[in-house]
Amino acid sequence: MPRQLGELEDVVMTRVWQWNRPVTVREVLEDLQKERSIAYTTVMTVMDNLHQKGWVRREVEGRAYRYTAVSTRAAYSAALMNEAWSTSDNPAAALVAFFGMMSAEQREALEDAMRVVQRTDPVAEPAAEAEPAPEPAGEAAGEVVGEPAAEPAAGPAEGAGGPEGPGR
Repeated sequence: MPRQLGELEDVVMTRVWQWNRPVTVREVLEDLQKERSIAYTTVMTVMDNLHQKGWVRREVEGRAYRYTAVSTRAAYSAALMNEAWSTSDNPAAALVAFFGMMSAEQREALEDAMRVVQRTDPVAEPAAEAEPAPEPAGEAAGEVVGEPAAEPAAGPAEGAGGPEGPGR
């Protein structure tokens, strides 16, 4: 998917989370048009894509759909990071590069998240028994940050869907 579309998906999801209520394509369009010129069909396509991916659920109301987020911003962000990481031909190098981009605050948050995951993962070795990993050149291996373990993203909401809405 072109990066521009991915950025628009992020912008639309942000609106849905901010409003914290079911929204229509028209409402999102009018809000986005305050900042940029954008077509109704573009917003409709983005919201349909988000529905197909399982990030929003939709219900028919009159002649339109109302969309509602089915997951948290944290789970959405985690899924985007996982998708980007899993497409790398060298995941370890991608992580090192990502960690290198993090601020001190982000690295501290990652350390906190790792502690939470290690406490809840029955297979994880206790930190005292774990053998220290070699540090990549220029970066300390344990200095990355992120949000604490995000809840898993919900699967597709309501099947394959169809056109944007009845009567469109």
